[in-house]
Amino acid sequence: MENYKSLYFIGAGGIGMSALIRYFLAKGYPVAGYDKTPSPLTEELIKEGAQIVYDENPMLIPSDFKNPGNTLVVYTPAVPESHAGMIWFKENSFEIVKRARLLGMITRTSKGLCFAGTHGKTTTSSMAAHIFAQSPVGCNAFLGGILKNYGSNLILSDHSDLTVIEADEYDRSFHQLSPYMAVITAADPDHLDIYGNEDAYLESFRYFTTLIRPGGVLIIKKGIKIRPDVQNGVTVYHYSMNGGGDFYAQNIRIGNGQIIFDFVTPKETIKDIELGVPVKINIENSIAAMAIAWLNGVSATDIKNAVASFQGAKRRFDFWIKRDDLVMIDDYAHHPDEIKASISSVKELYPEKKISVIFQPHLYTRTRDFAPQFAKALSLADELILLDIYPAREEPIPGVTSEIIFDKVTCRNKELCHKDMLLEKIKQRNFEVLITLGAGDIDRMLPEIRDTLNYK
Repeated sequence: MENYKSLYFIGAGGIGMSALIRYFLAKGYPVAGYDKTPSPLTEELIKEGAQIVYDENPMLIPSDFKNPGNTLVVYTPAVPESHAGMIWFKENSFEIVKRARLLGMITRTSKGLCFAGTHGKTTTSSMAAHIFAQSPVGCNAFLGGILKNYGSNLILSDHSDLTVIEADEYDRSFHQLSPYMAVITAADPDHLDIYGNEDAYLESFRYFTTLIRPGGVLIIKKGIKIRPDVQNGVTVYHYSMNGGGDFYAQNIRIGNGQIIFDFVTPKETIKDIELGVPVKINIENSIAAMAIAWLNGVSATDIKNAVASFQGAKRRFDFWIKRDDLVMIDDYAHHPDEIKASISSVKELYPEKKISVIFQPHLYTRTRDFAPQFAKALSLADELILLDIYPAREEPIPGVTSEIIFDKVTCRNKELCHKDMLLEKIKQRNFEVLITLGAGDIDRMLPEIRDTLNYK
């Protein structure tokens, strides 16, 4: 970065991009960028000092960012080749790098603690970052969610050489990293628009394990299909929720809105860990987070206190209403296995209540590739409102709509709904526990959904 005086981000409102923007603002760099639409996150970045516009016209690029010798351009893979700003930067000989490459450049000079996996990586990395930050060990962290404890997806330390990183497998982004330690939480096939098939997806994770530095560590969930291919001197540990391995839970107690268990390590057992976000899936997430903290010298007392005080990341099992007569939970789950885990966890928390789900499918390709699996997972709910597909970076695929999921859902009460009619549908229903699921833009409706439920 010594050659550049400023940065321009295309896709500035993405969760990974925004952490980088915050990092460079904190380092004193001028930052500008583009995003397709305003959001609470882009508005926060503007308040913090970034110049962000919502029109790709190159004329709107600030003049201070139009010198190719001074400005590094960073983009996310979701940005199309036809983007007018991207074309202008290419035509004017700017250096243009993917977000993952820039993250790799930043973290290569520190001890990267990289969290990969189809699902679980945001919660697990966030929990690990919180454990480190609340201890004398400390850390820097680039995260895939906004941590409620900090109101940010970036944590900076003035003394730690550890950097917690959410390692994204989309577009093979995590191959840009050089982990000191790595965690792999899951390897259920996803992003088949990129990988084509399960074997290629698993091969991508195998290659990721080869990037761990000699003397480093791999912590991998017990039983997943990946065959690690680590360099000499890399130690491999296995973890599970309660199925043994090097790190696991025992004496699990669930009740009265609490989850408490004992954390077993290779050398000691830390008694009576209490989850700050008491959902069953977070037992497994916390095992991996605590394992990497323990291996980096965080004390048992600091681990225990931090896990209990962890408030979670926004959009990860996020309570919006929590009353005796009504509960509203939002979750980012957008893969069939995540949806199954989310609904199952809620049913375990509220076994006597009716569980209702609003789901917004994300991507035409993912819907096409996993429609039967989505239907099976959503059928765990007592009732379903299914929205249209959120396209994100994709063009429509003929014959691929929400109906190919809907037709296979077996729960008795199910309904297709356009997003602009959702609030009216909510007014007509009586909910006990409502879960909103999906990785699209449903999160922008959450305040209206909450208010509609509260004031019915």
